[in-house]
Amino acid sequence: MSYLRFLISKVFVRQLGLALVAGGLVLVGVFYSLDALTQNNDHITVPDFETLPLDDIPALMERFELRFEVLDSAKFNPNYPPFAVIEQTPSAGSEVKRGRKIYFTLNPSGYRKLKVPDVIQITKRNAETRLTAVGFSLGDITYRNNIGKDMVLEIRHKGKKIIPGMVLPKTSKIDLVLGNGKR
Repeated sequence: MSYLRFLISKVFVRQLGLALVAGGLVLVGVFYSLDALTQNNDHITVPDFETLPLDDIPALMERFELRFEVLDSAKFNPNYPPFAVIEQTPSAGSEVKRGRKIYFTLNPSGYRKLKVPDVIQITKRNAETRLTAVGFSLGDITYRNNIGKDMVLEIRHKGKKIIPGMVLPKTSKIDLVLGNGKR
């Protein structure tokens, strides 16, 4: 019975009211301070860094109050200079907060190097399939007297004879010397 009387007393009701007001003030203070701490509504529009060389990026990032990280790239694009930005995340025009990290994918210095597959003494059709599957392109086709019609006798790159296993840049043109079926 004494607990019930205490719960409806003026002292308890006054203390409960003060606790609710103090709790409400703390919540309002937390919400306003979170807004300031998280830099809400303080955005920067991300500039377009595409085609810029890596050497120019640190100064620009400092000017825009952003951070950056370079991601490795294996896809070479001949339309861009070496070590230029070919992709960025987030994309240009996006709104981000100050200090946000922008991820850049750079153009490598050239095509990666590949080993030339062994296509000697196989048919032109098989040789073409193997070369293009690896990433090379087919260049000129010349014939010379040999009993094996359309049989690959030798492979060349830029007019020079090459041997299987040599390392050449991807997309290099490989010329085939084939037999014409005559002795």
